[in-house]
Amino acid sequence: MPISSAIQKGSSVHVYDERGRTIFIKSVGSKPSDGLKGYTSTTVTIQQSLSIHTYDEKGRTKFIKSA
Repeated sequence: MPISSAIQKGSSVHVYDERGRTIFIKSVGSKPSDGLKGYTSTTVTIQQSLSIHTYDEKGRTKFIKSA
């Protein structure tokens, strides 16, 4: 199911489908630069400390890169 939106709420990112149902929730770090960096219909990108994590529409890790 495609990603419709991703919203950061405090120290977590909530990802929703087009019906508004939660697909998955991921924690973010506590540094000022940590958090949601962007999303598409198939991926969500989140910075966690010194790495950037990209997740697919099921919440599985696709990539991890150094920030």
